[in-house]
Amino acid sequence: MTEQKQAHETQPAQGTPGEVFSTFFKLGLTSFGGPIAHLGYFREELVTRRKWLSDHAYADLVALCQFLPGPASSQVGFALGMMRAGWLGALAAFTAFTLPSALLLLVFAMTAASISGPVGTGALNGLKIVAVAIVAQAVWGMAKNLCPDRERAAIAVGAVIMLAFLPGAFGMVGAILLGALAGLALGRGSGTPVGGHVTMPVSRGIAAAAMIVFFALLFLLPLTAGQSQSLAVIDSFYRAGALVFGGGHVVLPLLQAEVVAPGWVTPDQFLAGYGAAQAVPGPLFTFAAYLGAVLGPEPNGILGATLALLAVFLPGFLILIGVLPFWDRFRAMAPAQSLMQGANAAVVGILGAALYSPVFTSAIGDMRDFALALACFVLLMAWKAPPWVVVIVAAVGGVGLALIA
Repeated sequence: MTEQKQAHETQPAQGTPGEVFSTFFKLGLTSFGGPIAHLGYFREELVTRRKWLSDHAYADLVALCQFLPGPASSQVGFALGMMRAGWLGALAAFTAFTLPSALLLLVFAMTAASISGPVGTGALNGLKIVAVAIVAQAVWGMAKNLCPDRERAAIAVGAVIMLAFLPGAFGMVGAILLGALAGLALGRGSGTPVGGHVTMPVSRGIAAAAMIVFFALLFLLPLTAGQSQSLAVIDSFYRAGALVFGGGHVVLPLLQAEVVAPGWVTPDQFLAGYGAAQAVPGPLFTFAAYLGAVLGPEPNGILGATLALLAVFLPGFLILIGVLPFWDRFRAMAPAQSLMQGANAAVVGILGAALYSPVFTSAIGDMRDFALALACFVLLMAWKAPPWVVVIVAAVGGVGLALIA
């Protein structure tokens, strides 16, 4: 009887892609607050209310996606769709959860350039200022969770120092690699798996093929990027998506290095879009749709948004598919846990460096801007206000500052 019950808990009843799409479209319209909040929405809707899977199985799936690079909440949604309705279910979950925020940010990208006057420019300035508060909150929370001891705090500081002398994508990759090696040397992994067991319809052959494609694109796209601007865009957004450890906010410095440094997007455009991304529901990675739409060189507009969006999500899904059949064994290895602890600590340093540049240096022009950013930070940290509410406060505050200037 116990074995039958366990089998039922780890093998959810099969649904249809249409059911998955409608369920995740609702979540895509209502899931505010970032990846951790999204996971809470998923659990309430799919575990508690719909009973698609057990709490143990859900906890295991969340642990896997937080362990891997990529957008954790979107990876969880992709896997839940696959568990419920196979490969078409996975595609339906991704499309439905991503579409609302992607469309909203695309509309913002298309209309932001036409905004003028003190009200419009003030609101856009407020969106840049609120990014300071939101990134500061992310750095604070991640530092408490991922750098709880002096050794990992030192790894985070080392990442900041490395980026001070080697800014850009190469410095970030180097900081993550060195952090992982430092974590391995520290050997803090316990080798103890967490959660229940998750069964997915992914064979080892498909998993191996996904990993081959993941690494092939990671190494071959830079070699072909010079042949066309479209390939250069795909390369930049794919690399950013492949290196995101530790949560959606970490994509900020990676994308900044890929699109602002070469001059494709201005710092003001970048920060205004990032602020707007906080006010919409769904995954933060849809920020890529905004960036693809406002790129200076073509492709931009709808085509640029589509290429950027697919490229930034693809690596996270490929690596998820690649490890699914091997997850139970891999997560029990102490060296693997140690590597990830070091890499995650380095990620805190990378995000901390981004808090200074480009976020603070581009958004804060005087003491009034700083006061508004500080007020937004207090709203987030002390008053526990939802990010979208704080974004509205910042936009209104930016208008007020513009009118009294």
